[in-house]
Amino acid sequence: VMKEALKNLNLNIVEMTEENATLDGGDVLFTGREFFVGLSKRTNQRGAEILADAFKDYAVSTVPVLEGLHLKSFCSMGGPGLIVIGSSEPAQKTLKIMQQMSDHRYDKLTVPDDLAANCIYMNLPSKGPVLLHSTAQEFPESAKVFEKLKDYMLIPVSNKEKRKVDGALTCCSVLINKKANI
Repeated sequence: VMKEALKNLNLNIVEMTEENATLDGGDVLFTGREFFVGLSKRTNQRGAEILADAFKDYAVSTVPVLEGLHLKSFCSMGGPGLIVIGSSEPAQKTLKIMQQMSDHRYDKLTVPDDLAANCIYMNLPSKGPVLLHSTAQEFPESAKVFEKLKDYMLIPVSNKEKRKVDGALTCCSVLINKKANI
């Protein structure tokens, strides 16, 4: 169904057919300028290489996922040039590696809870910057940090049920920057 929807949007589809290549979307962080690919239990070096071949116009750097399911278990993009990162030692070590590998300088927003760092940024034409993030009931201290983003429309979204199966907000989303003819 997803493949058909992407075809209907006239998007280029690249399929990984190598049996030994693995690439989980939760390990792929696109900053708008480059890709960071987390090497985890679900993503290997060969999967990262195939992604690099598909996106030749962008730098692709691999970073180890020292703890957690995948890269987006403790970081995501909170807006153009803004990385939202958890405060745990493994998350901060990974961020340091990302900063060393990149030619770009990113702002960072550190939240106390790693899982709360998984958020969804959208720039909606009629609303401006919008950030979906975990609720204050789930992560009260992290929600306070998001409230510092004064120029954003902040929308708290419960992730309680998805978290039971290691799911996060970005696991349930595919953002496409293209107007559909629907």
